[in-house]
Amino acid sequence: MKIVGDSEHFQQPYDNDEEYVSRTGFKKESEEAQALGMRLVALSKTQLDRMGLDEFLYDAVLKSKVIKQKTEAYRRHLQYIGKLMRNYDHEPIAAALDKVLNKNNNEAGQIQLFEKMRDRLLNNGDTEIQTLMDDHPQLDRQKLRQFVRQANKELTQGTESKSAKELFKYLRSEIT
Repeated sequence: MKIVGDSEHFQQPYDNDEEYVSRTGFKKESEEAQALGMRLVALSKTQLDRMGLDEFLYDAVLKSKVIKQKTEAYRRHLQYIGKLMRNYDHEPIAAALDKVLNKNNNEAGQIQLFEKMRDRLLNNGDTEIQTLMDDHPQLDRQKLRQFVRQANKELTQGTESKSAKELFKYLRSEIT
């Protein structure tokens, strides 16, 4: 005889099912998939190429670039991309997306780093060259001194310094 207050009496058949997803959970997963798909649509073609997406998903994202935005067809196509996204594991796609988007930020940061390095070389001369040589012995001291001397000469004449640009390129190519 079962007691009415027993917890087994109120259990549903799907309570012990690990793969059961409630309707609310399914909607949430669908919205997350569509949001990830919209982030993919915002990428350029070269960024999409670096992602290594599945052929069907890649084609669908590229097709969205042809459809006019703010139309019903575009909205439906975004929903279709969201539907396709539900069939894929989101974590690798999100990781690849973050990697593609973050690479641009890292590159911009490196450019700023090399620009600051070049400016310190132009302002401080030989002392900064020695400091740089201590940190990066693969650099050519004579080449650095030549770039700095020529760039300072060009900057005193008031023209844009071609040597400063070449110094920047040299630093960027030699320091990894």
